[in-house]
Amino acid sequence: MNINQAFSILQSAGDIRAARIITEKHKKISFLRVKYYAHLLKRGMPVAKIIHSKWFYGMEFYTNRHTLDPRPDTEILVESVIKDCETNEERRILDMGTGTGCIICALVKNIPNLTGVAIDKSKSALKVANKNIKKFELSNQIQIKRDTFEHFESDEKFDIIVSNPPYIKHGDLHVNRGAMFDPKIALYANNDGLSAYEQIAKNAVNLIKPNGKIYLEIGVGQANAVIKIFNFFGWKFDRIEKDLSGINRVLVFSI
Repeated sequence: MNINQAFSILQSAGDIRAARIITEKHKKISFLRVKYYAHLLKRGMPVAKIIHSKWFYGMEFYTNRHTLDPRPDTEILVESVIKDCETNEERRILDMGTGTGCIICALVKNIPNLTGVAIDKSKSALKVANKNIKKFELSNQIQIKRDTFEHFESDEKFDIIVSNPPYIKHGDLHVNRGAMFDPKIALYANNDGLSAYEQIAKNAVNLIKPNGKIYLEIGVGQANAVIKIFNFFGWKFDRIEKDLSGINRVLVFSI
């Protein structure tokens, strides 16, 4: 079928933006595939999950049901790190809970002499991260390991640690419809969404170099609670970065 017909069907099932993205991705598309995509849109599946692609910090990442789709809010975390790395000295970074690998890939691409390690407890998510690392030809700069926030150990210490951990409390009614297509382990955390921060704060103390910094994405209204957790484990609060909506989105700590 022609693209205009496909666009019309997809628009009626979702919205103009979704129809445009899908038809631009597929220059030729069958009627059966259009009907299938329309079905997924009606169910509320995000368009990135349908086309397995999402742009983040000027880079097109592969994504699927095993990972969160890269989000514009997370670009604030990337920008926060970049502005602290003006010199070209060699640095090592640890990405805790890497998912698609979008954070560490964007940072290594944009910061000279940056190399590091990306961990995730999901084997399926690490396959996605590895696919993206290879796509951007970063295999020599980024190593992936299967591990958890609380148990990861390393003989080396890192200059930078980044994490966008699960931070939604179980039963939160404000989660949008598209989240039902995301892996639950990447979204929800115990203790009102704070348990991942507790695990990271406790373990990352052993992984950071003196004068190193950790950068964390947080949920709405979590800043004070997360600051309290990190202070308890000996971290020094550095600053808050707001997202484009003016919401506190990134916390920075040092040792």
